[in-house]
Parts: sequence; C-alpha cells; structure tokens
Amino acid sequence: MAPPLHPLDIATRAGAAIAVGSAAVAAANAFSVPRLRAAPVTEPVTVVVPARNEADRIGALVGDLRAQRGLSTLRVLVLDDDSTDDTADIARRAFDGDSRFALIRSTDAPPPGWVGKNAACQRAAQHATRLMNPRYPGVLVFLDADVRLAPDALAAAATELRRTGADLASPWPRQDAGSAVERLIQPLLCWSWFASLPLAVAHRNTRPSMVVACGQFLVFDAAAYYRLGGHAAVADSLTEDLDIARALRRRGARTVVAAAQELASCRMYTDGPALRAGYTRWLWTAFGSPAGSAAVSAVAAIAYVLPPAAALVGRGRTRTWGAVGYAAGVLSRLTARAVETGARPRVRDVVDAAAHPVSVLGLIRLTAASHRAHRRGRLLWKDRAVT
Repeated sequence: MAPPLHPLDIATRAGAAIAVGSAAVAAANAFSVPRLRAAPVTEPVTVVVPARNEADRIGALVGDLRAQRGLSTLRVLVLDDDSTDDTADIARRAFDGDSRFALIRSTDAPPPGWVGKNAACQRAAQHATRLMNPRYPGVLVFLDADVRLAPDALAAAATELRRTGADLASPWPRQDAGSAVERLIQPLLCWSWFASLPLAVAHRNTRPSMVVACGQFLVFDAAAYYRLGGHAAVADSLTEDLDIARALRRRGARTVVAAAQELASCRMYTDGPALRAGYTRWLWTAFGSPAGSAAVSAVAAIAYVLPPAAALVGRGRTRTWGAVGYAAGVLSRLTARAVETGARPRVRDVVDAAAHPVSVLGLIRLTAASHRAHRRGRLLWKDRAVT
C-alpha cells in the first residue's frame, strides 16, 4: 500500500493542476482570440480622449490620431479635465489647425458619486452628440492619453466592431514596460484573463461574469452606448471598463476583446511608485471583498508560487509536480505575451516569465496594500480622493 500523501504534496499537485489548466486555456486562446485587421471604414468615427495632467503624453497621441487612415470621417474631442499642467495648450498646438479636432476644457469637479475619469468621459460624450447624425451616430471610441496608435488602428478597431456585430469591442493594446517593477507586474494584465477565460466561450454568450475589456481603448456602437446612458451607468466604478461591458451584457448585448498587437500600445506607468499608486487605487475592488481577494490570492499562491518552491526544496514526486506546475505557469505567461505583442517571445520576455512567481507575489502584495489604503481612507489618484 502506498503511503498517504503529505499535505504539501497534495497542495503542490493541486497547484500544478491549476497551472497546467491555465496553460491549456492560454493555448486555446492563442488560436481563438481575434486579431485586428484594417479595412476601409465609411461610417463616422468619433474619438473621445479624457485627459487630466497628461502634458507629457497628449501631444504624441494627437499626432497618432492625425495620422489615422482608412476612415472617411474622423472627429476627435480632447477633454481637458481641470488639468494643473499644460495639457490643454499642448493638445491645441498638436492639433495644428486640424478641423477634425476640438478641445473641451472643464474646470468642474466630478459630481458627487462620480469617479473623475467617468465624469470626464460622460461630459465629452455629451459634447460628441452635437457632431453626430442622430439617425446614424456611427462608432464612438474612448482612448486614454497614454495609448499610442499605428496609422491603421482606428480603422481596424471599427472593422472588428462591425465584423463581430458586438456593441463594444475592446482592442487590447500591447502593454509596454521599462522598469523592473513594470516588467514584473504589467504583463499580468493580459495574462490574468488570457490564461483563465476561454474566449471561444466568452464571445458566444452575454454573461457579465465572462467579460474582458481594457479602458485604454474602447470602441462602441455609438447608439448602443447612448441607449445605455453612457458612463452614467458606471458613474462610481473604479473599473469602469469592465463594468460598462457588464452593463451592456446585462441588456443582452455582445462585447468582445481583440488583440491589437502592433497596432496599439500603452505604457501606463513610468516607474515603480506610479505603478503602485495606480494599482492600489482599484485593486481593492477587484474581487468583491477582502475575503474574495484573500481567496483569489490564496489560489494564485498555490498555483504559481508553491510549485516552483516545491521544485526547489521538495523531494521525489513533490519536486516533479512542482517543476511541472512552474513550467506550466511560465508557459501560460509566455503564450499570453506572444499574442499580446504579435511576435515571438524575446529573451527579455523569457526572463520576465521565469520570474512569474515573483510577479504573482507582487500582485498579492499590491492587493493587500490596496485594501489597507482603502480602509484607512488614503487612496488618491491624480490629486483626487478615491472612495
């Protein structure tokens, strides 16, 4: 009779099984995730850019938008959300007299119960209705100021929206990173859904629980957006991208995510402190409650931290299972990164993926810090309190 399994061996096998399952999901998604493909767009496309203190980024995005091609009608509204820097002046200079672009300046604080970005998006979207044909409003795009676009990006995004028949398409920009902290954490944004949610299933139904969206780049059927009430439907949400997609799905609408690959990129943060502030702002909302965060963190640790630890210090079959689990976790991350970038993993990507257990521990730590800061009422984002 075989001796009973030690609890560490049981936990390691369970973690390895989860990691292997995530690698299998990632492999399936690598085949099924849509990729953006450009085609001429004849309907009007309206772009909204909410910008608060984006002086170092807004000019580059405006330049990218001016270079867009394949669109018969393009209109761009940049809403300066009470910036304390030169965002408005830089944006206006970048327009360089281009009649397709307009600047809206707002000095109003967000209304009670509204998150700042959501209020800015709503104000700009209301302005946008003045430019639209009520019978045929076309496509409405929301872009963050830190996104960079290739010349065919908007045409490809609008094409994907109409090809799928969805009310919301979310092109996933390549997440760029420079500092070591960014390289540890930023790839987890794509990996977290790519290795856990079978897109072939998610795209065929309207379950809110199976939604994926990226607020950096959202492409709406404009009529569907306004029927929903716009960002008023998610006024107080710190994860407005996911919540507005869920709101659409609750109404029976379809939402899809697509890999933008070389057509769009984003470097959200430029150093460790900015990244920590950005993540702690919202991670406390990610899993419903402190108990939910604790449960998800525990599963992540068992799946992606325990196996490599067992591979290092375990013995016999425990070590073998640990090695299998570690390899599966690294593979799932590399697969997600390859699809996100549209290129074979580079040496740097392999090195970053090898540190996947450290990345997961870092995200767990950020989640705990977010709950702690929220409990103490110390959350700020762009000089505004987060409640």
